[in-house]
Amino acid sequence: MNARIGEEFLNYTPEVLQLPDLSIRQLEYLVAVDESPTWARAAAVVGVSPSALSQGLAELERRLGVALFDRESRRRALRPSAAPVVAHARQVLGLTADLARWADRLRQGASGRVRLGMIDAAAVVHFPDHLQAFRAAHGDIELLVRVAPSAALLKLLTAGHLDLAVCVEPPRPIPGVTVRRLQTESLSVYGPQGRKIGPPRTWGPWVLFPAGSHTRSVVVAELRRLGAPLEVVAESHQPEVLREMVRLGVGWTVLPSAQAEEGHRALREGRPLAVRQLVVAVRTSAIRDPAVDHLVRHLEAR
Repeated sequence: MNARIGEEFLNYTPEVLQLPDLSIRQLEYLVAVDESPTWARAAAVVGVSPSALSQGLAELERRLGVALFDRESRRRALRPSAAPVVAHARQVLGLTADLARWADRLRQGASGRVRLGMIDAAAVVHFPDHLQAFRAAHGDIELLVRVAPSAALLKLLTAGHLDLAVCVEPPRPIPGVTVRRLQTESLSVYGPQGRKIGPPRTWGPWVLFPAGSHTRSVVVAELRRLGAPLEVVAESHQPEVLREMVRLGVGWTVLPSAQAEEGHRALREGRPLAVRQLVVAVRTSAIRDPAVDHLVRHLEAR
């Protein structure tokens, strides 16, 4: 090493970044405003008056040194540029809730509780036996299960309302969330009864999962690649509803084969279209909870 460069390296003092003095309460205010339809509703959610909410958020802006809101008429709206601050607030609140629950369990000597989110296919088709085995092996752990679409589950997970989620792999990484692959699931095209599944250009119109769902993204990408028409006439998060719409002749659909072809009202003669990846998602920096680790191992068991 050059003597001069070595001397400069040894004498280098890293710049100390001055961190803003933010409070958990201010971050709660910000998330409440982002998730509530009105300012008054956001204030009610966090249990303060609208004026106190306004003062708290003004102080948050002052401490950050960045404007987070635009004034529209008599109300204020979050700027698009505030999205990273809102995402950070959700992660901090989630991790702080983890810490509070861990400390509470330690103080009370409680045996534990796991809040699990699952999409319907995971809960009723792929993993009911895994959950039963977990309950049998860990009877002292309270297991709370919430069934919802993938996007909703991941939002609840990030905000700290779930400990883990079994869902469709998101199209892009989510800050603060780690996923581990569990299972690949086949998706197939189904047409109304009596209709043969011919070339893709003859398919449709469609009854599909709602726009914005992870499965819908997989389906639409593959239909576009095949050149199939994409007229959507109805949407539902519930596979049973989509299945009945196909039976009634409302349109065509794409469903997980395990759900479409199950039961006495099953759809028949589906054509494989694509696959979706089911994952288990946890918060990246969450305090390790042995109960959650036990459940993940049960879900990964083959």
